[in-house]
Amino acid sequence: MINLEELEQFKAFAECGTLSKVAERFHISTPSITRSMQNIESYFGVPLFTRTKNRIELNETGKVAVEYAGKILNETAQALAQVRAFDERQRTVIIKSCAPAPLWEFLKKAGSMYPGMTVSSKICRNEEVLEYMKDSACDYAILPYEAAIPGWQSEFYMEERLYVCIPADNELAERQQVEWEQLNGFNFLLRSELGFWDALCREKMPASKFLVQTDDSVFDELVVNSTLPCFTTDYIADRDGRYPKRVCVPIAGEDADVKFYLYRKNNT
Repeated sequence: MINLEELEQFKAFAECGTLSKVAERFHISTPSITRSMQNIESYFGVPLFTRTKNRIELNETGKVAVEYAGKILNETAQALAQVRAFDERQRTVIIKSCAPAPLWEFLKKAGSMYPGMTVSSKICRNEEVLEYMKDSACDYAILPYEAAIPGWQSEFYMEERLYVCIPADNELAERQQVEWEQLNGFNFLLRSELGFWDALCREKMPASKFLVQTDDSVFDELVVNSTLPCFTTDYIADRDGRYPKRVCVPIAGEDADVKFYLYRKNNT
C-alpha cells in the first residue's frame, strides 16, 4: 500500500529537484528521503529515476507517476474533507433566517431542543434562504411568507412591525404613522445583516442613500450624535432607552407589518 507521506515527498522531489531540499522541507534526514524514493519506486513496480554517481532525477515514467501522485493526494484530501464535513453535519443544526428577530427568538430554544449539538445560523436574503432549502442545506428556515415547499412543513412563528427612529424635533416625529413616500429621499443609518428588511427598505426608498454599519457600538454612537434617521421594529423599539432624544414612529402599509413563518425539514 502506498504511504501518503512518502507520496507527498515524491511530489515534493519533483518540485525541489534534490533529495536534500526535500529533506529540508520535511525536516528529516536525506537518507530517510532516499529510502522513501526507493519505496515509492517499489510501490509502482517500475524505474522512476535516472541515477548517476552524485545525482538522482525523474525519468519520463517518473514524471507521469508524479502527476498521478498529485491526483491521489488531491482525491485523498477531498475524501477526508467530505467525510469530516459529513460527520460535522450530523452534529450540527443549521438555521437560515430572512431577518434577525425571529432568528434570535428561535435560537433561545434551539440549544435546549438539541443538547450536545452545534447550532449554526445565518441571516440571508429571501432567495438565499430558498436556495438553502432547495438544496437541503439547512434544518430550519425562516421566511416572511407562507408557501408550500416540497419536503418542508411550516408554521406561523411571529409578527414584527417596522418603525422609523427619528430625532424628536423631526417634522415626522409627531405623526401616528409615516408613509414610505415620506421617507423616500432621506439618508438613513442602516445596520448590516438585516436580510429581508434591508431589501424591503431599499426597494421602497430608491431615492435614499444608506450608511451601513457593521459594528453595533459605532451604529449606536452615530444614532446618538447625528440627526440621520434609522429603522427599528416593535421587537426592539429602544427598550433600553439608548436613544432618549428620538421617537419611534410606525411605518404604514402591510409590507411594514410582517408575519414570519418557521419551516422545518420533514425529517427534522
